[in-house]
Amino acid sequence: MLAQELPAPAYVLASALWRPALQRVVDGLGGYQVLAGFSRADRIDVVKQGVPARLLVTLADDMDVPRERLYGWLGLARATANRKVKADEALSQDDSERALGLARLIGQVETVVAESGNPDGFDAPRWTAHWLQQPNGALGGRMPGEYLDTADGRSLVASLVAQMQSGAYA
Repeated sequence: MLAQELPAPAYVLASALWRPALQRVVDGLGGYQVLAGFSRADRIDVVKQGVPARLLVTLADDMDVPRERLYGWLGLARATANRKVKADEALSQDDSERALGLARLIGQVETVVAESGNPDGFDAPRWTAHWLQQPNGALGGRMPGEYLDTADGRSLVASLVAQMQSGAYA
């Protein structure tokens, strides 16, 4: 049997499913919750291909924060981010990972609320933006938004959201 006749591995077939879900979020048409469910392989594919820079506009609009604040949280160069948005280009791998990480955090908040009660009327992006700007005792009084520019920081912030759901920390 020739190599091109071999069936694609399941992870390759599944990874093609992330494209329309991400595009719906970028276009402001879908919830972020789907992004929180991306597999590790899907996240790697997204980051390697580059997230559309328009996701930054969607995030800022949905969170109701100025783009400059969003760029600060993510450690993005304002001029570069604005140029890529204007040219409708993809973000670099590093910037894609940061933007996708924040979008996934919003999706995690949506998931927590959906699993904990009635999500009707809850605005996860705006709640997340507000929460990111509040001093947090678990972070020694620092704001969670200060941690979004590194992978370990995003992981730490995501763990705080998970702890809120479990009641271990609120």
